[in-house]
Amino acid sequence: MTEKSAAEIKPPVAAKRPHSATYHGVTLTDDYHWLKDQSYPTIDDAEILEHLKAENAYFEAQMAPQAALTETIFQEMKGRVKEDDSSVPQKDGDYIYWSKFEEGAQYRKHYRKPVAGGPDQLILDENELAKGKDYFRLGAAEVSPDGTLLAYAYDDNGSERFDLHFRNLATGENLKDVIPGTLSGIVWSSDSKGVVYGLANENWRTDNAWYHRLGDDLTAAKLLYKEQDIGFGVGVGLTAQEDWIVIATGDNVTSEVRLVPANNPTATPIMISPRKVGRQYSVDVRDGTLYILTNDDHVNFRIATASLKKPAEWTTLIGGSDDYYITGLSLFKKFYVVEGREAGLDQVEIRYYDDLERTTPISFPEASYVAQLDDNPEYDVDKLRLSYESMVTPDTVYDYHVREGRLETLKVQEIPSGYDSAQYVTERVMITARDGTKVPVSVLYKKGFKKDGSQPLHLYAYGAYGYAVPPGFSANRLSMVDRGFAYAIAHIRGGDDLGYQWYLDGKLTKRTNTFNDFVDAAKGLIALGFTGKGKVTASGGSAGGELMGAVVNQAPELFGAVVSHVAFVDVLNTMLDKDLPLTPGEWPEWGNPITDKAAFDYIRSYSPYDNVEAKAYPPMLWTAGLNDPRVTYWEPAKMVAKLRAMKTDDNVLLLKTNMGAGHGGKSGRFERLRENAEEAAFLLWQMGMAKSGS
Repeated sequence: MTEKSAAEIKPPVAAKRPHSATYHGVTLTDDYHWLKDQSYPTIDDAEILEHLKAENAYFEAQMAPQAALTETIFQEMKGRVKEDDSSVPQKDGDYIYWSKFEEGAQYRKHYRKPVAGGPDQLILDENELAKGKDYFRLGAAEVSPDGTLLAYAYDDNGSERFDLHFRNLATGENLKDVIPGTLSGIVWSSDSKGVVYGLANENWRTDNAWYHRLGDDLTAAKLLYKEQDIGFGVGVGLTAQEDWIVIATGDNVTSEVRLVPANNPTATPIMISPRKVGRQYSVDVRDGTLYILTNDDHVNFRIATASLKKPAEWTTLIGGSDDYYITGLSLFKKFYVVEGREAGLDQVEIRYYDDLERTTPISFPEASYVAQLDDNPEYDVDKLRLSYESMVTPDTVYDYHVREGRLETLKVQEIPSGYDSAQYVTERVMITARDGTKVPVSVLYKKGFKKDGSQPLHLYAYGAYGYAVPPGFSANRLSMVDRGFAYAIAHIRGGDDLGYQWYLDGKLTKRTNTFNDFVDAAKGLIALGFTGKGKVTASGGSAGGELMGAVVNQAPELFGAVVSHVAFVDVLNTMLDKDLPLTPGEWPEWGNPITDKAAFDYIRSYSPYDNVEAKAYPPMLWTAGLNDPRVTYWEPAKMVAKLRAMKTDDNVLLLKTNMGAGHGGKSGRFERLRENAEEAAFLLWQMGMAKSGS
């Protein structure tokens, strides 16, 4: 197909069918309400499906001239993937466990072998489970304490409902027990005869914890806990000594924890401390002492202890700090590990039960990096498994030898097609936002990059739920960086990059700080010469897709092209629909426009779908997943329909809906790479850099 023939194909035009509803005396009219299938979560409306298929056909036609470029980039990305790659083996009890990809395989195989010696044992082959399926995702997988059974759950349509299965590891045969519709972790009872898990309810929420004893009928499962607040979700876990099962419930700002004995899961749960709105806490146990990570008296959290006999009486162990944001606490037999961030940089510290003043911070070699505890399944250890990377350093796995204070390199991500870190430069710049706040931005570029405003720059961010986008390594970025792009991550408010207050300053009534930070970061990078006006490309997904919708409404002239994945853009309508899977749990993040007029007015002022205007927009690619329970397919579909009707430019506007996938797009490592290659090809095309497939 030629460029001309592709240009001649007209985009689908969604019919306008006004639908109105009134809240707080304000009548909202929505011309594209009909794109939401009224039988959702069943999606079978023929007209809606035909519209999405027409959009997909238009996407394919418009991208067809870029097929050679897409294939070139795909092969580049694939060439950076070690096809026969294995994880670093790790000891857990009597066995050593690891997983591996075989050459050409989309999914992993999982192995173990006895510590005492013996042959490798294949315990799970994801490729076999995925055979004949368009989508596959392994969820939780846990070996029983006695090492004889494997519990594993998988989703084969992207809906995030996982069917739980059990396998006899001696024979390789599956047990007859199958638990459909799980949506949580899996925790074995200490006798290896049953599991604790959570089920997704009709609205894709986990509001429960159950215990199933193997061999029993599912109707005999015991309900351990049922949450009554529709905004709270329930999760299950296991303490470090594996003697208590944790049943935690909460939303984005409030939590409540109960414990049940791992050797008697149906015993009456021990309540640690009743929920208080705005207070978060998590719990681990060591020899009858509770260790609690909480934000009850400092925004950056403190660590407290308590007795199991008086679990609500907390005594400070490590106080909160304005400078040090505590993000994690892990207990081991001889020491415990505190993870956090200081000035936005990851910190890992070893501390000791018998000497409160003794602290051993683990030092890392670069000025900007990502570092954290990795897989550490055992309680009694003398070394810690760590992961480390930076924007120029590939993912590295270390063992840290505690007594010696020594890092041992176990594995560095291999780039088979070749990679020389000395050819790349990373910087961290501080850009002043419009309200005077200094926003950090991590930038990667190739040596020789000219800071004269002549070269393009890709800007990425997320900015919600307190998730800090780490300044880590991505081999996929190199396809754009090697073609002359700088790649930047804006650490905007809404994440917790600079502490928990950084998150609070980008949510609820401060949500627009997130969008302003991103726009101001783009302007700041232009002012510093990293790029020029109209030469910034941008991308984000989910809440980051909402960010993309907001910034193109606010400052479309800055951007040369934008990609918005599974975008949460119909914010007001979604927050007004309490029956959607995630809405009640989202009100603490965005506000409840049903009961709060101020929240209604504020969300309406920035909701991307509600603020599309008749003006010029940059070229854009939007994606959706038909089975996505987090951001429903109709949000991007409605946004694109409205943009098509209102925008005044002739720039390309594309929508691609994965008809057999959910929030994460296609499954399989190479299928995901192809989607990454499509995005890069789209951006290069729109920036005039798609040169005959090169």
